[in-house]
Amino acid sequence: MTLEEEALFANDTFYLAFTHKDFAAMERLWAADHPTLCIHPGWRALVERDEIVESWRQILGNPQQAGIDFYNASAKAFESVVMVTCYEELPGSVCVATNGFVREGGDMRMFHHHSGPCADPPAPTGPGDRRRH
Repeated sequence: MTLEEEALFANDTFYLAFTHKDFAAMERLWAADHPTLCIHPGWRALVERDEIVESWRQILGNPQQAGIDFYNASAKAFESVVMVTCYEELPGSVCVATNGFVREGGDMRMFHHHSGPCADPPAPTGPGDRRRH
């Protein structure tokens, strides 16, 4: 499996944890040793792993938090780092996201997530491209 394929699998894992509100899976996915950065739509930048994990605890613990679909995921490796871009479909809006992954302890771990509103999102390309979780 290529680094890009591993990162796309980890990206699927991220959105699965989000939709199923699986905090333990989300916490495991985030890098423990690599520097981290997370920017949720409308939030300030979070750079410490502890505050990122706490933000996910709040989001996933919110009973009003809707599920999320994502589509048009593509990955690009830059040496040992892989960046995945995709579109996030929430009720009433679409965001564009970048998710960064790095190998840590033999597994792909997320070190970066940045999501924000997309004014002109593309349609999903290809059959089965939209991931429904």
